[in-house]
Amino acid sequence: MTISDNSVASFHYTLTDSSGQVLDSSEGKEPLSYLHGAGNIIPGLEKHLAGKTVGDKLSVSVPPAEAYGERDERMVQELPASMFSGVDKIEAGMEFHAQTEQGTQIVKVSSVEGDTVTVDGNHPLAGMSLNFDVEITDVRDATQEEKDHGHVHGPGGHEH
Repeated sequence: MTISDNSVASFHYTLTDSSGQVLDSSEGKEPLSYLHGAGNIIPGLEKHLAGKTVGDKLSVSVPPAEAYGERDERMVQELPASMFSGVDKIEAGMEFHAQTEQGTQIVKVSSVEGDTVTVDGNHPLAGMSLNFDVEITDVRDATQEEKDHGHVHGPGGHEH
C-alpha cells in the first residue's frame, strides 16, 4: 500500500537544521503516525511522503514556506511588564498564551529589559529550512472515525 489521502502512515525520522544540528528525532520512541491529506504534518514533508511504501527511506529538505513559514517581525512585540499580572518573575524562554485577532496563540519571552518584555509569536522553527531523514514503517487505510476526526487514533481507537 502506498501513502495517499486518507491513509495512516507511520515513520521514524530525524529532523536537522541547515547546519546539521538534530532538532528532533523519533529514535528510541514509537514512529510518528499521521493521517495523510489532513494537514497533520508540515505540507512540505507530507508532499514528499505521498506515494511512498513501507521500507522506503528518504532524505527531504523542506523550505520555510512549506514548513512553519518565514519569520514575521510583526509577531515580535515589546510589552510593559504590567501586562503579565500574577507572574512574579518574567524571564526569557517563558511561554504564555495570548489572545489575538486570530485566536489564542503561544508567545515566547525573548528578552526582559527593565519594565519592557519582548515576546515573539513566531513558531520556533519559522524561517528555517528543515531536513528530514525518514523511514516508512507502516501504511494502512484510515478508519472512518479517523477520517471523520481528521487525525490518527491509537490501537484501541479513540484517544481524546
